[in-house]
Amino acid sequence: MNAFLLEYLPIVIFLGIAAALGIAFILAAAIFAPKAPDPEKLSSYECGFNAFDDARMKFDIRFYLVSILFIIFDLEVAFLFPWAVTLMKLPPEASQFAFWSMMTFLGVLTVGFIYEWKKGALEWE
Repeated sequence: MNAFLLEYLPIVIFLGIAAALGIAFILAAAIFAPKAPDPEKLSSYECGFNAFDDARMKFDIRFYLVSILFIIFDLEVAFLFPWAVTLMKLPPEASQFAFWSMMTFLGVLTVGFIYEWKKGALEWE
């Protein structure tokens, strides 16, 4: 049991050092940071303009559609690079399966892109 726990000692030491450094940095910032609150500095600021209405007001759906598009294509690129790197290293039967599974994945993403295009998510007034 003792030898088993000794294998985890470097992880415990690393976590201890990380926690100590994190606490030290937070305390140093709290002690040494300049404290000059200003009304402009304390005001709400988002997207280049001041808040002017209730936070529960209706929000344009196009912002959500653009974020969904970003997620779709970011996800596509995140899966495409590792797939492309490992495709040639696979045996022929596995590489053929990997190729067609990626083509299916890209097809599903293309259908999603066409759907958003037809719905007008790419057109902004």
